[in-house]
Parts: sequence; C-alpha cells; structure tokens
Amino acid sequence: MSTVSNIFWLGTKELRSVLQDFVLLGLVIYSFSVAIITEAQSNEQELHNASIAVVDEDRSELSRRIAHAFMPPYFQQPQLIGERDIIPLMNAGRFTFVVDIPPNFQRDVLGGRRPGIQVNVDATAMIQAGLGSGNIEQIITTEIDDFVSRTEGGRNVSPVNLAVRIAFNPNMMTAWFSGVMGIINNVSMLAIILAGAAVVREREHGTMDHLLVMPLTPFEIAMAKIWANGLVITVAVGLCLYIVVRGILGVPVVGSIPLFMLGVMIYLFFATAIGIYLGTVARSMPQLGLLYMLVFLPMNMLSGSHTPLESMPPWLATAMQASPSTHFVSFAQAILYRGAGFDVVWREFAIVAIVGGLFLSLALARFRKVAAG
Repeated sequence: MSTVSNIFWLGTKELRSVLQDFVLLGLVIYSFSVAIITEAQSNEQELHNASIAVVDEDRSELSRRIAHAFMPPYFQQPQLIGERDIIPLMNAGRFTFVVDIPPNFQRDVLGGRRPGIQVNVDATAMIQAGLGSGNIEQIITTEIDDFVSRTEGGRNVSPVNLAVRIAFNPNMMTAWFSGVMGIINNVSMLAIILAGAAVVREREHGTMDHLLVMPLTPFEIAMAKIWANGLVITVAVGLCLYIVVRGILGVPVVGSIPLFMLGVMIYLFFATAIGIYLGTVARSMPQLGLLYMLVFLPMNMLSGSHTPLESMPPWLATAMQASPSTHFVSFAQAILYRGAGFDVVWREFAIVAIVGGLFLSLALARFRKVAAG
C-alpha cells in the first residue's frame, strides 16, 4: 500500500507539472484538435471539383450528352474550347482534363466502327489525374452504352452484372480514415514526448536527485510518470473522439469507444516506456527530440496507418508484427470502423500488453541503472 500511495502522490505532482508546462499542454491540445481537423480536411484523396474542358468537333446529340455528363462535385462545369486551345490552356494550368470528341463520332458509334475519344490529362496533380481518368472513362462508356441502347430500341445486356458494395466508408471519404489515423499517430507521438520530457526535465532542473534521496524507489518514480502522462493522453483522446471526430468532422464511429479507450490505455504502457527509456539516454531536450525522430518515424510509417502491411515486402510486414504500434492500428480500425467487439480484438490486446510489458521492464531497468548511477 505504501508503494501504491507513493506512485499516486508522485503522479499528482507530475500532473501539476504537465499542466503548468504551457508548451507541452499546448502541444497536447493542438495535436488532438487543430492537427486532426487539418489532417482530415487537407489530405483528401478523392476526386473533387476537378477542372475539365470539352472539345466538341462532332456537334451531335451524343457528344452533347457526354459534355453534360460531368457533374459537380467531382468536376467543375465543363468548358467548351477549340481544338487549337488544348495545348496553350493545359500549359497554363487552366484545366486538369480536356476531352476531345472527334468529328463524325456519333455516326461511327452507330455504325459499329469503334471510334476513339482523346482524353488529355495534366498529371502534375497526380491524385486528381489518376482518379479522374478512370472516372471520365466510366462516365463516357455509360453515356455511349445508354445512347446506343435507346437509339437501337433495345438494351445491351452485359453477360456479367457487377454489384459493388462499399462497406464502412460508402463514399470513400479520406477524412473518415485520416482523422482517426491521426489520433492513433498522435497517441504514439505524445506518449513518447511527454514521458521522455518528464525524465529529462527532472534531470535538467536537478529535482531527480531530490526524489532519489527521499524514501522512494526508481520503480515508483517511473510508474508515477507513466500513469500521469498516460492519463493526460487518455483524456485528450476521449475528448477528441467525441468532439472533433464525431462532432466537427462528422465521422461515424460504429464501434465501442470505451473498448477502444481500453486498448489505448494498454498501448500507452508501451509508448510511455519508450519515452522513459529515451529520457534516460538523452541528456537534454534537443537530444530527446533527435532520438524521438529516429524511433517514432519508422514505427509510425510502418505501422499500417499510412500504408497497408500487405503492400510492404513480406519480410518487413513480418518484422512489424513485433511492434505494438502495428497491432494498435489493427484493433483501432477493427473497433472504430468495423464495430468489432472484445471477442475479435482480444488477441491484439494481449500482444500489445505482452510486448508492452517487455519494453516497460527494459525501460524500468534502464531507469533504475541511471538513477543509481
């Protein structure tokens, strides 16, 4: 009971220290508010408001139907231009897409001669160009098939009826994905920074020696910093999910938020342990920042929050199974997007707890050694 009491009161001291450090407190507030909104709304990867022009050299009913088929919000209102204006206007960056419908296009289509339509694409806007090209092809094909079937008085029956059902994100909105993944990435970032800064701050201010001459053990000092900083992050994550993600961004969270918060608390033992370990290695805050980048960036980029593990080399995907951040991303997506229950994610929880416990043991051993020295 004496150990628990010491950890509790030391933790309250750590909480006061965090709340009085306006730089770190501002970083926490910013990371779970403005940063999440900015990342979700400025990183859209779907086709939106693309500029398009049409060169109508046929002047037929079919060509007019194609020209009017490009509708907002995917495309801007199509502009009619001449064939000689294609290159100058695209060089000036006026249009991302220019559709050139050749002369006698409708006659050749009805005659079964398979004419071609030229689609000029400005690929400097890479994401828009890639998505828009496929979208334009689908729109043109649909309009031609519908026109031919109506003209010939029948219907073209495809041998295959493709029914596409998009689950969990039916409109394929990037904000629904990047907003939640931003929370996950910021949990790792802040857990490492806050825990590491807590150790470095004690050493820089000379208060570590004061703590060690008191009837306290290095274990009690380290655990107090872990629970206090973990509590700050846990509260920030909960508020961010309810206020920012669900309220401001309008992302539907279909799973259990309390279950996700349980996973966050388990993962924080791992992330704060890394921060404690780096804090014992670094001699100053700048050194902690450099060590943080060496650890956090690879862990973040390879966790699956940016690139699916299936897209990585097999050996790398296998190696990343040893990182709790990979399993954190996995169970977060399962709970928040797919509504998974504890019976689905308990294995991920167990792996995070086991690996996190090992890292915590290493961090505490390092902390005892530094404190004793």
